[in-house]
Amino acid sequence: MRRRAPEFRRPARRRLSDWIWWLLGIFVVAGLVLFIVHHHHHDRFGPPIREKAPVAEDIPHGSLNFTRELLSSTSFARQLADQMTLAKAFVVIAKEHSNLQLAWELSSQIRNCQRLLSQAAVKGKPVTREEAHPVVSRLAQLIYNAQDSHYDISTVITTLKNHALALEERANAATAQSAAFGRLAAETMPKSLHCLNIKLTEEWFRDPILRKLGDEHRNSPRLTDNNLYHFCIFSDNVLATSVVVNSTVSNAEHPQQLVFHVVTDEVNYLSMMTWFLGNDFKGCTIEVWRIEEFSWLNASYSPLVKQLLDGRTQAYYFMGGSVDQNGETKFRNSKFASLLNHLRFYIPQIYPLLEKVVFLDDDVVVQKDLTPLFSVELHGNVIGAVETCLEAFHRFYKYLNFSNPLISLKIDPQACGWAFGMNIFDLIAWKKANVTAMYHYWQQQNADRMLWKTGTLPPGLLAFYGLMEPLDRRWHVLGLGYDLDIDDRLIESAAVLHYSGNLKPWLKLAISRYQHLWNRGTSNIMLANTYFFLFKITNTFLKQQQKCPQYHHFVRSKIIHACTVIDLILDINADIAKRNQFMKSQFFQQYMAYKSCFKSPGLPPSHVSGSMHDLGEMNLQTM
Repeated sequence: MRRRAPEFRRPARRRLSDWIWWLLGIFVVAGLVLFIVHHHHHDRFGPPIREKAPVAEDIPHGSLNFTRELLSSTSFARQLADQMTLAKAFVVIAKEHSNLQLAWELSSQIRNCQRLLSQAAVKGKPVTREEAHPVVSRLAQLIYNAQDSHYDISTVITTLKNHALALEERANAATAQSAAFGRLAAETMPKSLHCLNIKLTEEWFRDPILRKLGDEHRNSPRLTDNNLYHFCIFSDNVLATSVVVNSTVSNAEHPQQLVFHVVTDEVNYLSMMTWFLGNDFKGCTIEVWRIEEFSWLNASYSPLVKQLLDGRTQAYYFMGGSVDQNGETKFRNSKFASLLNHLRFYIPQIYPLLEKVVFLDDDVVVQKDLTPLFSVELHGNVIGAVETCLEAFHRFYKYLNFSNPLISLKIDPQACGWAFGMNIFDLIAWKKANVTAMYHYWQQQNADRMLWKTGTLPPGLLAFYGLMEPLDRRWHVLGLGYDLDIDDRLIESAAVLHYSGNLKPWLKLAISRYQHLWNRGTSNIMLANTYFFLFKITNTFLKQQQKCPQYHHFVRSKIIHACTVIDLILDINADIAKRNQFMKSQFFQQYMAYKSCFKSPGLPPSHVSGSMHDLGEMNLQTM
């Protein structure tokens, strides 16, 4: 038989497979060695420091927001804060277990963390890796040592929980304190406004002509003419009320057809009268009353007046909530306890001969003609208002206590809320529906403040329930006193801008983004009215100075006083850029020269005449 030739490929294939197995074995052994070394290194030194993303190191120092730095997951400041919080918990645990050495070392590193964070906040620069690395590394080792001490895990959890609760209590206390400070700031009157009131009151007592004019204005037949457009404002703020009137008449096509009914308190009555009698508001009619003249508004008629006389109610509003410490601070604004703020529910009783009236709050600015509002069809309803239920939190259940059956059985909790501040009232429909009696009923039911906390909107929602006609949203835009993100297009299209909230435009804490909208009413129109008043006084002086020499000194004092008022208005105006621009104008330079002339004794009549003529001509051009 022929013998088969030997195959040489099979041994070669076997040698190749042996090399593959050798290589795999080497890789497996190397992997095990690396794993053991890495694990041993991890156990020895604890958790390594996290590497910061390279992008985060390119933060521009000049625009550092330290709050964002602490919230950023890639920042070393955040890592320091987290490590410090954990270390504080282990300090307490170490002290409880008498490990004072560990507690001391942890406290030392905590102080280092605090030092780095405070330096970063002061300098406005982020914490660098070189600064954070030694502190974080040492803290990581100490925390690992604390974990290696095998403290009871339940003790650790309890300590961390107590620490979290303590931080939450501090945060709540800070929030409450911030709300209280904001409320106090909103209630205060700026010094410049207070000085303006004093100067105007002084002028009232000096000038008998003003008192005579006041009596004439109260007897004007225009006050009850229903062919005119009537507006009512209830306020104790002279400047704010003047801005409302100025902005309304300046945007009206026929300002002579506007009538303003202003009600204030005894303290501000004389300054209100002096201001509105001494200034010309494009021919509109303005009457001013004080609330003390409404003798019918007493405790036997109004439940609110009766409640305001109660000691517990006064303590609730004016003593910082000593009666109920659990009450919310934002509801204790003493403005809500002011009877002046509740006069909106007595409009038919105050003006019994009127048929329609527009109510305006004193913290609004008018941008469009409001006379078309009187032609809006209310379909038999009493009030026209802009609804605010685009957001879920403006439903009725957010304002009223629906756990009370008096509310839940009669009112829909999902009904849409609406806003006071700019409203049209049909007073004939009001009297038919007897809305004031409904308001009295709900005020009596809420004597213990269990239906709602306070304010005028909750009783308004109840009294006008089913009697409200929704208006176009562009009639009334709210929130300029608290909302930083109102759409510019909405502001531009609005007829009325409402600075609802604590950040009122006449305060220094006002939102700067909306400040210029209110300043237009103070810097332009009010100054022009004051100059016009000054011009009228001086014209009278120029006519009478030859006939009656002693009249010269009287009018001189009045003009000096008017100059002081102008200076106060310049101080009140918060728009520094516009004020500086105005003070550089020729008009202001002429005013300063005129002011110095009247304050100088022995004034030549020709000098006065020339200065006043120039000022008057320039003033008429600006009107």
